[in-house]
Amino acid sequence: MNDQLFSELDLAALLSLSFSTLINELHDRLSELGYGDIKPAHGFMFKRIIPNGATGIELAEYLGITKQAVSKMVDYLEKSGYVMRKTHSTDKREKIIVLTERGWLVIKAKEEILAEIERRWIDNIGAERMQMLKEDLTKLVYEKNEDKWSSRLRPVW
Repeated sequence: MNDQLFSELDLAALLSLSFSTLINELHDRLSELGYGDIKPAHGFMFKRIIPNGATGIELAEYLGITKQAVSKMVDYLEKSGYVMRKTHSTDKREKIIVLTERGWLVIKAKEEILAEIERRWIDNIGAERMQMLKEDLTKLVYEKNEDKWSSRLRPVW
């Protein structure tokens, strides 16, 4: 490891690299478990689908992409067995996208892998420092986005 390189990184770079490190390991591990067709963007989509499904329009708004792009993602995930389209309970013209059993299995695997990664990070920096880091980041994010949660909790493309 080049300590000088990392000591010169600014906060934005460090946050970005820590996120990338976590996501890359997550997806490497998911691939080892047979979920190699899942990409980071799919995880963001799953976050909006859980727990009761979402329409294409809701997903497009959440992800900040077009409804056509969402439709292509849903087609891909449907063919891979992670989601399915169902008739909406209140609007029979609308479809709602829900997770299948395979979709829920990848969510469970993701949660277990992320918990394992966090435990390893805690072993590295200590439980108290990890808790402080989470509290500090929560405070900073909350203060900046207090009245904008619904529009801010989406991926940054």
